[in-house]
Amino acid sequence: MIIENSEVILSVRDLTAEVDSIQILKGLNLEMKAGEIHTIMGPNGSGKSTFSKVLAGHPAYTVTGGEVIFQGQNLLDLKPEERARAGVFLAFQYPLEIPGVSNLDFLRVAYNSRRQHQGLEEVDAFDFDELIHEKLAIVKMNAAFLSRSLNEGFSGGEKKRNEILQMALLEPKLAILDETDSGLDIDALRIVANGINQLANAENTMLVITHYQRLLNYIVPDFVHVMEDGRIVTSGTKELALELESRGYDWLREETAEVGAR
Repeated sequence: MIIENSEVILSVRDLTAEVDSIQILKGLNLEMKAGEIHTIMGPNGSGKSTFSKVLAGHPAYTVTGGEVIFQGQNLLDLKPEERARAGVFLAFQYPLEIPGVSNLDFLRVAYNSRRQHQGLEEVDAFDFDELIHEKLAIVKMNAAFLSRSLNEGFSGGEKKRNEILQMALLEPKLAILDETDSGLDIDALRIVANGINQLANAENTMLVITHYQRLLNYIVPDFVHVMEDGRIVTSGTKELALELESRGYDWLREETAEVGAR
């Protein structure tokens, strides 16, 4: 859904970053506007997950250059929790289990923290209970999951659906989905993808990171970007993802090397 003259939500320029003194991102550029869905694909080790963690503010990753502007402000100046409250959401490839913290309490605290940042009053337990039950329908989750510890004993599909439930509550401006399709069977994939599609709108933008084209059978991106060696080397439409599925990445590496040699 490309919207004419839409707001630029995220602008990344010449971003470089390292982890454990190893340079991973090597000059990454990307612009995302409201109403757009972007997909990043690429081989293992190309920097896809590093990019998602840098955007979210993971402390293990050090930005060594470039800029990241989120809705007009320097995202790199914000702490991870400030980024989340400002509207940046990361759905993890491997969601964490937090024993002893009920899923319901976690969701309510996160929701009210976001509201407080927006200058809105907190929602009490009764109103939140009504709200969360409405959102459960988006990901077809049983209400029994709310009383369980966060992600503890959840299957892979249940954890991913719970991530999308969080996204439905928080309504982020920038949603980063790091290999959300990883470990999902076909039914869970369809439910998760349908939830993502319901939450995509003209006011937000989504970054979908995936290895496989199969997710794009359900979520149709406006742009597909390919990462290689810490940077985006080419971009296209869904047809690029189909070509990668059939031909792999070697042909793209050869073309990129030829361009660089000219």
